[in-house]
Amino acid sequence: MEKSFDGRLGDLVESLAVIGWEALFNESERRQSSKVSRHVVMKKIFISVGLVAAGATGLQSACAAGLDVISPKAWNVSATLRGFYDDNYAISSAKKGSFGVELSPQISFNVPLQQTDLGMRYIYGLYYYQQRQDLGVNAFDQTHQFDLWLDHSFNERWRVKLTDTLAIGQEPALLQPNQGAGAAIPYRIEGDNLANHALITLNTDWTRLFSTAIHYGNNYYDYDNSGASLMSPQPLFPPFGTQFGMPVSTPGVSGFNSLNAPGASYAGLLNRIEQSAGIDFQWHLQQETMLFVGYNFSLVNYTGDEPIAVFNYVDNYVDQSPASRSVVYRSDSRDSMTHYGYVGVQHDFTSNLSGMARGGVSYTDSYNDPLQNSTSLAPYADLNISYTYIPGSYVQLGFTHDINSTDVATVGSNGSLTQYQESSVVYADINHRFTPKLLGTAVARYQYSTFEGGASTGGGDSSYGFGLNVNYAINPHFYADAGYNYDNMKSDLGGRGYERNRVYIGLGANY
Repeated sequence: MEKSFDGRLGDLVESLAVIGWEALFNESERRQSSKVSRHVVMKKIFISVGLVAAGATGLQSACAAGLDVISPKAWNVSATLRGFYDDNYAISSAKKGSFGVELSPQISFNVPLQQTDLGMRYIYGLYYYQQRQDLGVNAFDQTHQFDLWLDHSFNERWRVKLTDTLAIGQEPALLQPNQGAGAAIPYRIEGDNLANHALITLNTDWTRLFSTAIHYGNNYYDYDNSGASLMSPQPLFPPFGTQFGMPVSTPGVSGFNSLNAPGASYAGLLNRIEQSAGIDFQWHLQQETMLFVGYNFSLVNYTGDEPIAVFNYVDNYVDQSPASRSVVYRSDSRDSMTHYGYVGVQHDFTSNLSGMARGGVSYTDSYNDPLQNSTSLAPYADLNISYTYIPGSYVQLGFTHDINSTDVATVGSNGSLTQYQESSVVYADINHRFTPKLLGTAVARYQYSTFEGGASTGGGDSSYGFGLNVNYAINPHFYADAGYNYDNMKSDLGGRGYERNRVYIGLGANY
């Protein structure tokens, strides 16, 4: 995982380019690339921070973190060129390493008006993998990222803010940019996978001491990997009830069904629309202290329209003789709605030390499971603190606990299906300016998730990673950087664990 900076869009930014790549690596091991672009912006109420596992080699840009950055001029053009080595770009226990090169131009446009700030940005990534070319397969990956932000004050009391990020790529940090949230897929996926994250918030100051924040969010995911199919084109759907007796895990018997290899697709498991709407009631006790209580409603609809799991059993109650039956779960069998209630406090301890704590409970109704409709309660927490110890240098720490989607879908002996996972995330970010021209960053993230429902209930994944980066401003228009990223995942489920190391060096230009 890695992090790079757009800094105040003229102060510092991303990285950039491979100079004399041959001098750094042997003639037999060269080329390839990756991109990392991570924009960190200090938020007063919520600090979204984390690691960026970027690029097609793993060094890709985290999408939404820099939407508040304002360029000193109306437009900005930049480009980065990097060389890298990724020892496990395919993310598997059987490692495949490759050298590579990444080229990433971007253009941004910002219009700060008297009451309105409007901006947009487009980032393109082209990644070349030497090892893939040696294997005779397509050696290139491409990514696209488009950001749009609007901040408008109607008057002194009413303000609306809109952000939207559309990304197409392979890395989880690009498709799921909120590093404080649990990741549904903690590894890289081939293909032109698409994710869109939109959020609109209306802030209203009703009095000097009381205000509200009404918000609506919409996340859309569309994965390239699709096409799961059943062994039998017309599966048996029994009249649901309590008639099933003996669960059977072995498919292929007359009357039973199963998914054809390789099983459920990512599109079937994770294509979805996540919508949320809520309101916060805020009391400003003092200029530096705000208490709030809030409610949020979340609706998740899976749109893959494919089979994702099969439950086989013997029905002992049909005509007094055993009969083979199969229940086929489809993508929308995991549709759910969740209610959140929480309280919190935001406090500025000093001018350079601030924090926020929010805690509550979530109630989830998995209403579309054909056999095991279920409801569940889970704790909800969001904590973060930020400390600027010298100008240009700061530390951010955070913790979150919530439920989130998962690519795991197993069926238990009672016919229950894995509906989601419950995740705890701890993250840290250190940004230190050694000199006016030299900036160092270190980021770390740990996630522990347990699966809810199905044969995987009680099992979980544990993943962690860290990234180191140094960025040197050669002059106001040229930069050099280098870094190292490490990722590790362990799982109670077979075939999911992996380890990954990435190093990179590059140059970039900004105008």
